[in-house]
Amino acid sequence: MRRQLTHRRQIISDGYQRDDGLWDIEARMTDVKTAPVDNLERGGFVSAGEPFHDISARLTIDATFTIVSADAVIDASPFKNCPAAAKAFGRLVGAQIGPGWHKEAQDRVAGVAGCTHITELLPVLATTAIQSLWPTLGDDVLRVGSRFLLNSCRSWAQDGEVVKRHLPELYQSSKPLESIE
Repeated sequence: MRRQLTHRRQIISDGYQRDDGLWDIEARMTDVKTAPVDNLERGGFVSAGEPFHDISARLTIDATFTIVSADAVIDASPFKNCPAAAKAFGRLVGAQIGPGWHKEAQDRVAGVAGCTHITELLPVLATTAIQSLWPTLGDDVLRVGSRFLLNSCRSWAQDGEVVKRHLPELYQSSKPLESIE
């Protein structure tokens, strides 16, 4: 079967510990086409290899995962009005990454005032924040991780072997399913 690459999306995400005790968590998304795309709002077309989207977002958080600053920039987009949507990202200030954060973040920045692609970066920023701060928050990284990860996947299942072995106080065996007769 022949295949031809037509589109590449790249997401790069980094976490930086700052001298002032805060953390900058950054993500950048680029979409690039392998052929020119007609686009009247960008001078008639977007050239092959030129970013169709180039979107960056930064959350500055403290050690409790509370967002103290939120910025986004849209450097390339298909429409002239897209960059104005980056302002909505500032509504994340005061939110805390943790259980329920995805819904709260969606409520604050999704929809017609925001940008679909900035919203797509929210889970990436959250997991990058957890991975960036986790090893620096003390000796018991599993306990810190459990605040965010308990019941989020098979390894972190409250009735699973990892929790039973490393965090027995959080372990809850599952009840056997009753047979339906």
